[in-house]
Amino acid sequence: MTRIALTLMWLCHWLPMPLLAPLGRAFGCLIYFFGRSRRHVALTNLRLCFPQMPERERRALACRHFEAFGRSFLERGLLWWASAARIRRIVRFEGREHLEAARGRPVILFVPHFVGLDMGWTRLTLELDMVSIYANQKNLMFNAALYEGRMRFGDSLLLSRQEGTRKAIRAMKEGKPFYYLPDMDYGERDTIFMPFFGVPAATITGLSRLARMADAVVVPVVTRMAGNGYVVAIGAPWQGYPGDSIEADTRRMNAFIEGEVMKMPAQYFWLHRRFKTRPPGEKGVY
Repeated sequence: MTRIALTLMWLCHWLPMPLLAPLGRAFGCLIYFFGRSRRHVALTNLRLCFPQMPERERRALACRHFEAFGRSFLERGLLWWASAARIRRIVRFEGREHLEAARGRPVILFVPHFVGLDMGWTRLTLELDMVSIYANQKNLMFNAALYEGRMRFGDSLLLSRQEGTRKAIRAMKEGKPFYYLPDMDYGERDTIFMPFFGVPAATITGLSRLARMADAVVVPVVTRMAGNGYVVAIGAPWQGYPGDSIEADTRRMNAFIEGEVMKMPAQYFWLHRRFKTRPPGEKGVY
């Protein structure tokens, strides 16, 4: 089945974007209607984060999210097999000057989980070598395709979560920006409960701790779908970060993500069980 799916993705990558994008949205609609468990996760997340939103609007938002997810999934084939020239045409930059402003220090590229984040990674690898940490997929064939696709260009370093962060810190100090995705529920280890849209969420403190250990500057990077393409928006380096405490830094991180989500709520990764880990004594939400 995986081989068939990869073959279909390879075939789709030949399509022009005006055909591939709506095909991806249609694929996402199929996942929404037939993927009962994932639909439940997305709707639960939206109910928790937007309790004042009418149920009908939440379902419409969830449907748009699945469309965006379906698009990003099919368009991943572009990242794995399209030419560098085509990727440059599809994905453009905003804020390149902010990377230049951070030059000379270790850099953490803070990347929230929007559906376009893989587009952002590949587009940036056409410009610079980076380091990142990834989670191994249970499907070995798909895991291999993901790894090979992400390593097509340049001389970046991709570490598994099992390898820890020491190698990433060393690579940062050697000049490779760290493409860092800290906004998922990884369990209780190295986490504190911080509000995310008013809901206590187990939040890893790695952004603050790594910035302190490596004396690194934090540069936010958000990749968004825009029409039939993508935009990698590189923000200004954060001033006064890390701050007075890890708790305050982590709260600032979540607040930043909330602001970006409100700009494009359908593109945040609502399929993840963000509130899986609950405070002691609190019941599960899924």
